[in-house]
Amino acid sequence: MSRSWPVTLESGRVGVRPLRRRDATAWARLRADSAAWLTPWEATLPPEGGRPATSYVAMASIMLRRARRGDAMPFVVTWDGRMVGQVTVNGITWGSARSASIGYWIGRGHAGQGIIPTAVALVCDHLFLTAGIHRIDIAVRPENDPSLAVVRKLGFDDVGLARRYLHIDGRWCDHRLFQLVREDVGTTVLARLTD
Repeated sequence: MSRSWPVTLESGRVGVRPLRRRDATAWARLRADSAAWLTPWEATLPPEGGRPATSYVAMASIMLRRARRGDAMPFVVTWDGRMVGQVTVNGITWGSARSASIGYWIGRGHAGQGIIPTAVALVCDHLFLTAGIHRIDIAVRPENDPSLAVVRKLGFDDVGLARRYLHIDGRWCDHRLFQLVREDVGTTVLARLTD
């Protein structure tokens, strides 16, 4: 473990904390309640990609193992201390790149309340200011208007269309790629939400 993981971050009623194995029941309930809302945007493994984790505990174990290696940071998003979504930092690359990718989702019942922009901003600030990441990438399906609103609100730069970028809901889908580099942020990403 390093000084950048595990960590809990908060701003008002929104928080992010490390994913835990004991979150299984809350995670399953939230995912079941939001299945139709999330399925069109969910990454899936292509047939040649092997078998996906078959349970929450298996998925959490894989993510936490990657976090211990410094390759990922799986966060639960909370609202008043209750799980409402997830922000996951993946593909952490050190050396001369010092980059990472962020993915996120929120349960349908909490969408549109500014929770995810705040959670993503908290994680970005942590990556830039504590972990020492230089560039953060987010990939968004061009038709995912709520997710596009998040990256635009946070000031991510649109760097172009990546054709058939991720396997989503059983097929390869185009994504718009967005990035934010430390030098372009100013004080904090979180401050961009109040500007």
